[in-house]
Amino acid sequence: MKIASAQKLDIEIANAGSVSALLDRPPKARACFVFAHGAGAGMTHPFMETVASGLRERGIATLRYQFPYLEKGSKRPDPPPIAQAAVRAAVAEAARRCPGLPLIAGGKSFGGRMTSQAQATAPLDGVRGLAFLGFPLHPAGKPSSDRAKHLADVKIPMLFVQGTRDNLAELKLLEPVVKSLGRSVTLHRVEAADHSFHVPARSGRNDREVMNEILDAVAGWIGAIPG
Repeated sequence: MKIASAQKLDIEIANAGSVSALLDRPPKARACFVFAHGAGAGMTHPFMETVASGLRERGIATLRYQFPYLEKGSKRPDPPPIAQAAVRAAVAEAARRCPGLPLIAGGKSFGGRMTSQAQATAPLDGVRGLAFLGFPLHPAGKPSSDRAKHLADVKIPMLFVQGTRDNLAELKLLEPVVKSLGRSVTLHRVEAADHSFHVPARSGRNDREVMNEILDAVAGWIGAIPG
């Protein structure tokens, strides 16, 4: 569902041109989520639209943005330095557009991982926490915790929203990672959901119910972050 009130923006990225972005700020917003897309779909993917709309209803602004490779029509994700530069530029734009609002950064899959890498390399200015919707801990069929090594360098609260059937993050690997990161890191398990947060009919739930669970989890966690 498209958000009619979303403001179209262009964000300049050092050495990578400009990318499109969408800012949706509800009346009396209490925070802004700088929300990066996954590797295979951009900021207007239905999942991204649904999250932005749902957070708007919960009083949270969102700034969604394209990574440079998708802006150029490529299917190959940007190398980490360029992706991380896009994250930093988007966070800076959110700070300019939403002065005074607490900033949260993160994203779906690839977008969340690039955000965490950026934060681990050098803190994102003004960001109070990171939220990941389906953190890609490892490639499908290749279980490993190697992609989590940089998370130890992230010193702000983190939220992992993860489906229990996610084939890019086996819980038996992710759970000890989260535990090792300390009490400021939260894992929210979404029962029976896969990496796209779809659930089978036999689960007794539908995708709308799952999405409401995810949105409530994210909004509640944002509201609990210390000021």
